[in-house]
Amino acid sequence: MADVLDEPRARAEPQSKLKVIDCDIHPSLKSRADLNPFLSKRWQQHLETYGGHLRTPFTSTTPYPRSSPLLARRDAWPPSGGPPGSDLAFMRQQHLDPINVEFGILQVLDLLVVSQQNQELGIALQRAINEWQIECWSKPEPRLKASIVVGQDNTEAAVAEIERCAATDRYVQVNVSPRANEPLGRRRYWPLYAAAEAANLPLGIHVGGYGGHAPTGSGWPSYYNEEHHSNAHSVAGQLTSLVLEGVPERFPKLKFVFIEGGFGWVPALTWRLDKHWQRFRDEVPHVRRPPSEYVRERFWFTTQPIEEPETSGHLRAVVEWIGVDRLLFSSDYPHWDYDDARFAFKTPLSEPERAKIFNANARGLYRLG
Repeated sequence: MADVLDEPRARAEPQSKLKVIDCDIHPSLKSRADLNPFLSKRWQQHLETYGGHLRTPFTSTTPYPRSSPLLARRDAWPPSGGPPGSDLAFMRQQHLDPINVEFGILQVLDLLVVSQQNQELGIALQRAINEWQIECWSKPEPRLKASIVVGQDNTEAAVAEIERCAATDRYVQVNVSPRANEPLGRRRYWPLYAAAEAANLPLGIHVGGYGGHAPTGSGWPSYYNEEHHSNAHSVAGQLTSLVLEGVPERFPKLKFVFIEGGFGWVPALTWRLDKHWQRFRDEVPHVRRPPSEYVRERFWFTTQPIEEPETSGHLRAVVEWIGVDRLLFSSDYPHWDYDDARFAFKTPLSEPERAKIFNANARGLYRLG
């Protein structure tokens, strides 16, 4: 936390004039009333009376204490009032302008649409959130690009929402949660992938959500430190599911983006997948090539939170194995573990490599500019 809030660093000038594409910016509602223009009276009254209904009861966020409220930097609370991420003018002042953001990809976590147990409410909320992104963020600030938020466990409704939003040509990605009811490779989710592929939109898999299961394979953790680390476990498990269930083979044009799960775990996981595939490939004949080939060709990873070992060469080896062209800069603004583009990547990079990670890779993936 001290690194995020250190004032001399916050005032420092950028190391270069490189324009940044930030692939993980979290806008927030000032209050649930912000969604009223996009909700029918029925659902406005429902939220006022009953609120949401998550699979994990008695909570509207992760059931572990945070080092500051709402996952946020202490200095990210707007002077105008409201929670961090809810004031566009303050976001411009604190984040978009100082680090020279050319485009920012919105990742909405409010109301945990992807995990609503009341699926009719979930349908109303996903549409309202998607409309709110355009009207309150993308239109007044063209640098900010919306993602289509869908609740993956109601596949039929998710497909309809993807088709509705994609027809407007205003969204750059389809977002689902890694903590789903079932592993994301399962066939129940395939119609959603078909819709994303048909729309020529990447599938963004942002950490978080609630599938009604413990967040780790060994059960419920004792500490927030454990729960936070389990984000990497969940995305690693979903990458495994997607590849071994044959999703990249079945949808050859679909691209996958893992968001806010780091990337240091990728080489070791794919080495193990390749080793097991060689031994058990007759069990999964639909996986026609070594898993690592699918990962290198079809999967992208955002940088935050970067695993920065003391020896920078170690991370350099990881970057080279994954491929510089498969990494996308992300800040996670305005959360407490925010990465400032001016200081985030300590591993030595050439200027062409830096240009790819901080701009060109995302520009190509999301077809920006």
